[in-house]
Amino acid sequence: MTTTKKQQILSRIYGRGRGWVFTPNDFIQDFKRWEISNTLEDLTNEGVIRRIIRGVYDYPLYSELLKKNVTPDLTQVANALARKYNWRIQPTGDTSLTYLGLSTQVSSQYVFYSDGPTKKYDIQGQCLEFKHKTLKEASIEDKNTILVIQSIKSIGKENITREFLDNLKAKFNEVEWRKIKKHSVKTVLWVQEYISSIVESL
Repeated sequence: MTTTKKQQILSRIYGRGRGWVFTPNDFIQDFKRWEISNTLEDLTNEGVIRRIIRGVYDYPLYSELLKKNVTPDLTQVANALARKYNWRIQPTGDTSLTYLGLSTQVSSQYVFYSDGPTKKYDIQGQCLEFKHKTLKEASIEDKNTILVIQSIKSIGKENITREFLDNLKAKFNEVEWRKIKKHSVKTVLWVQEYISSIVESL
């Protein structure tokens, strides 16, 4: 394998930034399988990337405070597996709340609905679970919109408070919220109304 191919793959990884989680499939359109395999093995041995589980890697985030690489982002891991297996996935309400920092409970488990099989993965002591389910908002591709919809649904129509809406509002800027409103037209009306109320208050 030429150094050029290794440098090209490495450049792709650097371009995505620290924290990116990926599989060999993310490079397969532009490189031969053996070029990818050899490069990822070399970069793992060199400590540039980290093997999370078999066939899944990340360009790890490093904590200056802790002086070590931090635990992989399980949402990134879920998205990498979804790309690899061509699954469509959506975070559950509890997972959405955790990811957005709106949950009062500390969780070591991330759960996603998937049109693929039900599976569990142990990611450095954390549980990543996929539950097979028909995805009602499968046509919504914007991930921020899905997070917001699932978070609101998880709280429930009768339990939404102004404090919750204010905290949710702070998670995205005005441009992002207007995009979320645009993509949320495919969800249930009561969730759309809460999203609209946030956008109107910007």
